[in-house]
Amino acid sequence: MLEQALKPEIKLRQFEGPLDLLLHLIEKNDVDIYDIPISKITAQYMDYIESMKEFDMELASDFLVMGATLVSIKSRMMLPGMQAALGGSGDDVVDPREELVISLMRYKRCRVFASDLKERREKFDGARFRYASTAKALGITIAPVEQSFSIEEFNDAVAVINERNEMRFTDISAKIKHILRKDKLSIKERIKTIWRSITGKGKVLFSSLFCKKAEKMDKVVSFLAVLELVRDNKITAEQDKNFGEISIEEKKV
Repeated sequence: MLEQALKPEIKLRQFEGPLDLLLHLIEKNDVDIYDIPISKITAQYMDYIESMKEFDMELASDFLVMGATLVSIKSRMMLPGMQAALGGSGDDVVDPREELVISLMRYKRCRVFASDLKERREKFDGARFRYASTAKALGITIAPVEQSFSIEEFNDAVAVINERNEMRFTDISAKIKHILRKDKLSIKERIKTIWRSITGKGKVLFSSLFCKKAEKMDKVVSFLAVLELVRDNKITAEQDKNFGEISIEEKKV
């Protein structure tokens, strides 16, 4: 009986069908579509039908069928124990509103798709599709290119590719070795080295903690080690000006 009320082509005033009217009432009352207050919605639906003084009975038949469906669902919802059963686990109880909710969701989805298609049509109505023209259709003659191929040229090309690959893999190998060397630069070991260098001495310059030819990573690890010692309150570090020399001294207890 519900399927007979799902024809979207029927119009009653501004509504395209009974499901359109139901969605309007649900949105108007701001209720959850998955938990429709069937008594309230049914009453409003029937009031709307009653308010139609003059209408074509043939066109309004689907609205009347939906009205009868709503009354049937309302009656089943009022059966003794139905509300309590729906409020519990409800695993073995079928909600009388389930089929109606599914139909409403399908209709709502179709309405969204229809609105999107309408916007696309208005946006691309003036667009026209045209296949790409071929050179022959444009009157362009493509002359065949004669190419000679020799084994010497092939060997030369292979040699160039091999040389490029060798250079690329050599570069990657160097980077891998550099990464592996980074792992060997332990901050903990550098902390021990620096601590031994400054223990029992006066102020020590930061630049004296490593040789002049030290790589950037050595300097970074040394700087991090100094920061760790400062944080542990074991040394003090001073710098008179920006980018100036850093002096380090063992902190007196």
